[in-house]
Amino acid sequence: MTYRIDTFVAPVCNEQIEILFQDEHILLINKPSGLLSLSGKNPANKDSVHFRLVQQYPAINLVHRLDFGTSGMLVLALTKAVNTHLSKQFEERTVVKTYISVLNGHVATDEGNIDASIAKDSAIFPKLKVCELNGKQASSQYKVLERLQNPQRTRVQFTPLTGRTHQLRIHSQQIGHPILGCDLYGTTQTQAMADRLLLHAATLEFDHPVTGERILGECPCPF
Repeated sequence: MTYRIDTFVAPVCNEQIEILFQDEHILLINKPSGLLSLSGKNPANKDSVHFRLVQQYPAINLVHRLDFGTSGMLVLALTKAVNTHLSKQFEERTVVKTYISVLNGHVATDEGNIDASIAKDSAIFPKLKVCELNGKQASSQYKVLERLQNPQRTRVQFTPLTGRTHQLRIHSQQIGHPILGCDLYGTTQTQAMADRLLLHAATLEFDHPVTGERILGECPCPF
């Protein structure tokens, strides 16, 4: 199947990457919103987390990624062996991630699960779609943290149980409460309600690839 070329050009990101933890094996960072995790095919999209950090750490590898608009916690491997070890943890779903987000409207229930399979579709690229027939299984848990007024918004904590592209953005749309600032899965109105995507990777829990110690990385939410 052929997919359309993504013509997106990222605006200049002047925010710096914050290093939250470092040893000889791993790096925990706070990725700013508006910075690509990995450089794009378009030469105009060279700036990225990897592009910046590889200057100082030539062997660095991205174990996972965050969407361009998402801020927060990323773990990076400083050797190939560590990358392999961490990648296996992600594949086996032993890594626990939580995100903070602000959704449009008031979510009725205080907590719940969202199960909706996600698939590619060349007709709507770069967006993805919910498709139970051809999509990959995707599951997210949510917990309401606060219901806000004027306008009505809901602050939630997400725990994705799978790691599909755009998963939390699609699942929020699926329950009728798109993430504020989302350019792909919201409305013109909900996109205009924030000057960035209000989605932040707040915590990341995993086993240290060398010591075996359970690590809990925390990254305070900026909104």
